Amino acid sequence: MPKSKLPWREKLLDDKDLPKVSVTEGKPSKRWDNRTCVIPALREVNETMKSVPIGRLITTKEIQSVIALKRKTTMACPLNCGILAWIAANAAHEKETKGTMRITPYWLTLKLGGVPNPKFPDGVLVLKARLEAEGFRVITKLKKWLVADYESYLVSLTSKGRTNSADWASQKVRPAKFAG
Repeated sequence: MPKSKLPWREKLLDDKDLPKVSVTEGKPSKRWDNRTCVIPALREVNETMKSVPIGRLITTKEIQSVIALKRKTTMACPLNCGILAWIAANAAHEKETKGTMRITPYWLTLKLGGVPNPKFPDGVLVLKARLEAEGFRVITKLKKWLVADYESYLVSLTSKGRTNSADWASQKVRPAKFAG
């Protein structure tokens, strides 16, 4: 499969007629009980990743919850949220290599179980170093790196659809660039 020549930054700007809201039907409906599902736009996923405050983490599951609440659906497509987080991470990495100081802190986006995404730019060891530079303890368990006690650092939602702080996007600003 040939590699795309389109820069990650340009991919970030192309919404491809998204978001789309639909009702799950057929085979997926057996798993998700005819729920309403949103396929998010890349910019929504990127903005959610960008808005994680200092000292907090987010998983792809929380990204799905934030977008589902925003779009008033019962769920966001888990496959697309994962893929779009990967694209946002690569776009941020591309910006950083070109010298941009403010980027999406993609290393704060974890997979379920507190695992850094090995498909994110530069791999798990660099993600581990970035997480440790922000004060998180990264350990190995069953041959996987994971953030110790990650649940206590998650940006979580209340039952009313708000974050546990009034506006977590406006909290402390992260240092401009990773120094490691």
